[in-house]
Amino acid sequence: MIFDQLSDALCRVADLADFVKIAHPDFAFREAAEEACRNIGTVVEKLNTDVELCQSLRRLLADEVVMSSLDPETRRVAELFMFDFEISGIHLDEEKRKKAVNLNVRILDLCNEFLTGAHLPNKIDKNVLPEHIRYNFTAEGNYLQVAGLHADCPDDLVREAAYKIFLYPNAEQLSRLEELLASRNSLAQLVGYDTFAHRALQGTMAETPETVTQFLEKLSDQLSKRTRKDFEMMTKMKMKLNPQNSKLMPWDHPYYSGVLRAERYNIDPGLYCPFFSLGACMEGLNSLFSQLLGISLYAEQTQRGEVWSEDVRKLAVVHETEGLLGYIYCDFFQRPDKPHQDCHFTVRGGRLRENGEYQLPVVVLMLSLPHSTRGAPTLLSPGMMENLFHEMGHAMHSMLGRTRYQHVTGTRCPTDFAEVPSILMEYFANDYRVVNQFARHYKTGQPLPKNMVSRLCESKKVCAAADMQLQVFYAALDQIYHGKHPLKKSTTEILKETQEKFYGLPYVPNTAWQLRFSHLVGYGAKYYSYLMSRAVASMVWKQCFAQDPFDRAMGERYRREMLAHGGGKEPILMVQGMLQKSPSVEDFVDALVSDLDQDFETFIMDS
Repeated sequence: MIFDQLSDALCRVADLADFVKIAHPDFAFREAAEEACRNIGTVVEKLNTDVELCQSLRRLLADEVVMSSLDPETRRVAELFMFDFEISGIHLDEEKRKKAVNLNVRILDLCNEFLTGAHLPNKIDKNVLPEHIRYNFTAEGNYLQVAGLHADCPDDLVREAAYKIFLYPNAEQLSRLEELLASRNSLAQLVGYDTFAHRALQGTMAETPETVTQFLEKLSDQLSKRTRKDFEMMTKMKMKLNPQNSKLMPWDHPYYSGVLRAERYNIDPGLYCPFFSLGACMEGLNSLFSQLLGISLYAEQTQRGEVWSEDVRKLAVVHETEGLLGYIYCDFFQRPDKPHQDCHFTVRGGRLRENGEYQLPVVVLMLSLPHSTRGAPTLLSPGMMENLFHEMGHAMHSMLGRTRYQHVTGTRCPTDFAEVPSILMEYFANDYRVVNQFARHYKTGQPLPKNMVSRLCESKKVCAAADMQLQVFYAALDQIYHGKHPLKKSTTEILKETQEKFYGLPYVPNTAWQLRFSHLVGYGAKYYSYLMSRAVASMVWKQCFAQDPFDRAMGERYRREMLAHGGGKEPILMVQGMLQKSPSVEDFVDALVSDLDQDFETFIMDS
C-alpha cells in the first residue's frame, strides 16, 4: 500500500506535467511542466535505486506465507514494482549498478536525440532537381528543404525525389541509432535478460520475442497472396497513369492505394461530414455506453482556472446504479501550437484509498477538430468520427478500471493489450446498427443511408493486405534490431533484407528508412503491439458483439473481464475470460486476415 501511495503521489505530478508540457497554450506553462518532468524523473530514478526500499519489497516477495495470503492483483503489483527496481540494476553489485544507472541516463539522451533527428528535414542543392518540381519543396537560398515523403502528391517524380532525399542516410543519426540499440542490449544483459526484446516483452500478452516472431511470420505467410494481388492492382494503375515508368516502388504504395480506393468507391468525405456533427457523435457514444454498460455522460460546469482553454468541456461519467465513476476533459478543437495527434492522457489514476473511498480517475481526450462556423456546427469526417470512438475506448478503459492500486489503473497495462478497448470501439463506429442511431444530417435530420456506411467500410479494405504487410515489416525490423547483439549486419543491410522478406517492394539504394522510424523510441521491441491488439479486438467483436452490438450481458462481461482490471491482471487471462477460450497465435492471425474479406452484399450492390 505504501509503495502505491508513493507511486500515486509521483504520478499525480508526472502525469499532469506530461500533459501540460504538450497541450497547454501558454509557453510559460509548457516550460514549467517540462522542468517538473525533469525534476520528477530525477526523484523517480533516486527511488528506483534506493536499496532499502528494494530490500523491503524483496523480503515481502520472498516470504511465502505473506505472498500466499495476498490477492492476485496485490501480488502482481508487487512483482511489477520489483521489475521496475531490477531495470535500474538495483540487485547488482555497486560497480554494475553504477553502470546500469549510467546506461539508463545515456539511453534517455539518445532517445531524445534520435527523435529530434528523425524529424529534421534534409537539404539538397536546388539545381539537382528538375525545375518543374522544385515548387513542391521549401526553398532556402540555393537549397531546397525536404521535410517529409510527400506520399499523397500525384506527381510520381516528386514522391520519388522526396523519398530519396528525405531518407538519405545521415551519419550522426546512424551512429545514434547504433549506440541506442547497443546500449539497450547492454542494459538488458546487465540486469539478466538475453536481449532487450526479452526484457521489453516480460508481462505482455506475447510474453516472448519468439512468440512475436512466430505471429509476424505466420501473418506474413497468410497475407502474401493478397499483398501480391494488391501490388498487381497498384502496378496496373501506375501503368495507366504513368506508362513510361510503371515499376511499383515504395513511394508509390500510399498514393496508388488511395487512387484505387477513390476509383472503386469514390468516397468523398464531404458527403459524410453533414451527418457527423460533433453533437450527434457524442449522443451516439452516450446512447451506446448507456445500452452496453449502463453509463451516461453529463456535461459539468468548470471552475475558474480549472481548464487550460475556454473550449475544453468537462464530462462526468455516471453509472445508473454505482453513481459517479470519474471525469473526462474533452480538449477537442484545433488551436495554434496544439499538437496534431489524437491522444488520451491519464491525469489522475483510480485507486482504493486508505479510508476505503475510491479515488476517481481523471483523464483528458485530445483531438484536433475544426470549430463550428456561423452556418454549421463542428462536422467530423468519417476518419475523425472513428478517431473519436477510438479515443473514447481508452477513456472508458480508464473510467471503468476498478483496481486497488493506481500503478495498474486503466490504461497502465501492457502495450499489446492497451489498444484493445480503443480498436474495439472502431468496430462499433463502422457498424450500421450503431451509426444509424446517431448519424443525422444536421440541416434536414435525414439518416445516413445504409449503402453509404457499407461503401465506406468496404473502401477501407482496398489494398488493406498491402498496408498490413507494411506494418508486419516494421514490426519484424523492430524485433531484429532489439534481438541478439552484436547485430550480424549494419542496420541498413538488415533493413534491406527484412524489407525483401516481409514487404515485397524493392529496397532503394542510399536510403535508410530506419533513421526516420521514430517509434523505435516509444515502442522499442513492441511495435507488433498494434497488430496483436487489433487481432484481439477483432475476435472480441466477432464473438461477442457482431450479432448484437447493444447486448448488455456482453457489455457487462466486457467490463468485468477486460476493462475492470487495468494492468492488475495478466492480459492473456483477461482475453481468455472474455472469449472463454485460450486463443492461439493462429487464432490471432486468422482474425486479422478474415477482416480483409470483402462483404458480399456490398460487392453485389456496387456491381
